[in-house]
Amino acid sequence: MTESPTERPTDCPCGSAKQYDACCGPFLDGTLAPTAEATMRSRYSAHVLGNTDYLLATLSEDQRTDYDKEEAEESFADTKWLGLDIRKTAQGGEKDEKGEVEFVARYRTGTQQVSHHELSFFTREDGRWVFSGCEMNPKAPTVRVQKIGRNDPCPCGSGKKYKKCCAA
Repeated sequence: MTESPTERPTDCPCGSAKQYDACCGPFLDGTLAPTAEATMRSRYSAHVLGNTDYLLATLSEDQRTDYDKEEAEESFADTKWLGLDIRKTAQGGEKDEKGEVEFVARYRTGTQQVSHHELSFFTREDGRWVFSGCEMNPKAPTVRVQKIGRNDPCPCGSGKKYKKCCAA
């Protein structure tokens, strides 16, 4: 892999609060990430550092067909990465073959600040976690809330009618 165009950071760009060399650094240097989340974090760090070789290496075979290295390098010149927030993960552990990572990455391009919300899908290829697809702007599942009528018992358990208790 080629060296990134920027200096090696001290703090890891992925927001883990760890030192770069104890977090994403080894993965960008060639060590296999043990989990889908570690792969997601290291891919974010690769974006921050402009490491297109790592981004390409952590794409599934299917995803590689659409990757344009020159286009990615051009986009890095106008992009300032502002932070990564991992929302949730599903599977993607050291013994899993599939995993999901929901995240929000914030960046500025030109004068526009962007929040990129994505549910990323990861699979293993030849023992390596790779990005295999995504759902943009994932929605939270719909939760039905039971409507409480004014004359229903209050849900707080007081024994009073709702209108005379918590709705008052």
